[in-house]
Amino acid sequence: MDDVLPGVGPWPGPLPDDPRYDPELLVQGDRRNVADRYRYWTVEAIAADLDRQRHPFHVAIENWQHDFNIGSIVRTANAFLAAAVHIVGRRRWNRRGAMVTDRYQHIHHHRTVEELGRWAHRVDLPVLGVDNLPGAAALETYDLPERCVLLFGQEGPGLSAEARRHADVVLSIAQYGSTRSINAGAAAAIAMHAWIRRHRFSQHASP
Repeated sequence: MDDVLPGVGPWPGPLPDDPRYDPELLVQGDRRNVADRYRYWTVEAIAADLDRQRHPFHVAIENWQHDFNIGSIVRTANAFLAAAVHIVGRRRWNRRGAMVTDRYQHIHHHRTVEELGRWAHRVDLPVLGVDNLPGAAALETYDLPERCVLLFGQEGPGLSAEARRHADVVLSIAQYGSTRSINAGAAAAIAMHAWIRRHRFSQHASP
C-alpha cells in the first residue's frame, strides 16, 4: 500500500500573491482533508467561500450521552454544505469523527429541544425529526421543504419524547433487514442526501 501522504507538496514555482492562500502551506505543502479547489487556502478563506454557497437546510442532533456519531454527522453536513449544525443538550461533543471539518462548519448549541424549537419557529424553519417510529411519514416519498431543520436523536434511544413533541413531522427511513434501526450517523447521511436529491439534482433534471 502506498504510504505517501495525501494532498500536495510545496507550491511549484513563484509563490502567488493571493490573500486566500496560506503562506505556510504554500511553502510546506497542504496535507489537509480538503477538496482540491481549496488547496493552500487559509481556513478563513475556505469558510468564507462556503458561506457564499451554503444550502438552506440545517441539521440538529441531540447530545445527552456524548454521542460519538456527532463528529461524523458534522463531517457529512460539511460534505452536503448544510447551513449549520445544532448540538442540543451537552455542549461538549467528540470531534474526532469530524476530521477537522468543524473548522469550516457553523455549529450552534441549544440547551434543550424546546430552545431549538423556539429558534426554528422564530426564523420560520419547520423541524423534521428523523426516526423509525410508528406513524412516521416515509422519507422516500415526503416532499422535503427547501428550508428546514433535520433533527436526529441519540444513538440507541433515538428521538427523545421532547424532540418528538417539537417536531413538525417525524420521517422514517425504509429498512428491509432484521435490524431494528440503523446507525444515527448513517441515518443523517441518508436524510441529507435525500434533501440534495430533491433540491439540487431536481434543478438540473431534464424536462
